[in-house]
Amino acid sequence: MDLRALRYFVCVVDAGSLSRAAGVLFVAQPALTAQVKRLEDEFGVLLLERSHAGVRPTAAGQRLYEDAVRLLAEADALRGRVLRPAGEPEGTVTLAFPGLLVPVLLGPLLVRIRERHPRIRVFVLDSVSLGVQEAVRDGRADFGLLVDPPQVQWLTLRPVASEAIYFAGVDRDGAVRERLRAPGAGRRAARAAAGEPDEATIRLTDAVRFPLVMQSRRFAIRRQAQEAAASLGLRLDVVHEHDSASVIRALQRSGAGFTFTPGCAVPVRETDPTRVRARIVEPELRRGYALGWLTGRQLDDAARTVLQLLQDEIDAAIAERRWIARPAGPTGDRKS
Repeated sequence: MDLRALRYFVCVVDAGSLSRAAGVLFVAQPALTAQVKRLEDEFGVLLLERSHAGVRPTAAGQRLYEDAVRLLAEADALRGRVLRPAGEPEGTVTLAFPGLLVPVLLGPLLVRIRERHPRIRVFVLDSVSLGVQEAVRDGRADFGLLVDPPQVQWLTLRPVASEAIYFAGVDRDGAVRERLRAPGAGRRAARAAAGEPDEATIRLTDAVRFPLVMQSRRFAIRRQAQEAAASLGLRLDVVHEHDSASVIRALQRSGAGFTFTPGCAVPVRETDPTRVRARIVEPELRRGYALGWLTGRQLDDAARTVLQLLQDEIDAAIAERRWIARPAGPTGDRKS
């Protein structure tokens, strides 16, 4: 395996067609096909699925593609790092990021990195919360923004924020609205002081009366809701269970059931009067976020720079109320 073979493979996946990739690379299609075949022989697995519509990566091919993009970016930067004097941080940083927070944090972060540190390249692996954790654990990411991270020895954590869990869905018959509560005057003042909105709430005992669409118990938000309900002697009525966040979102927005979801996933203001968004209380459910990396892994200058810029962007988003969350206390980095 060499870098040229990896470049060819990445180009084929990006183009979605061997013929289109051959045109981009200015190589004959048979030669390109032979390069891909050699990679498949070397790994002993099928990397591309071929059809009349073109090609797409298999599961193994997708993993190779993601790692190859990162390796090629690092190789492209290697010559510059060798020839330039030390000083400005540079290199490739792979960041694992929860998909729900991409619209809130990622754009401003990447712009800030480009403006301040043009020699740093950032490769983003956006995924569901479990995917972020797995990318850090497997070493595919230098660090990640983890959701309710587990208490394990292999992980070093820097808590950064927490946000409330909401009950959301389509309330066509008004049954949910009958159970919503406005915050009391004292609580309203406390939330205003914390920079949080004055909004409707629903007690957990009322929320669990309705049919739910949720992810499986592999996900922290499901476990937290289930354990909180069990502590009150109640059970969740889960009518649809899917691990895909986009499937859950589609189901609840189509009226198939309600869901428990972080605040960043539902609009603060809905134009459709049948849609409800209520913060869960009694007990309040929250989920925490932490920057995390493998214990013992030495982050280089570029990774440490991106880590700090992400921390700064999180703090700014909370202060500017682009993200309705609470900052974590100054506890410092800790091993789980």
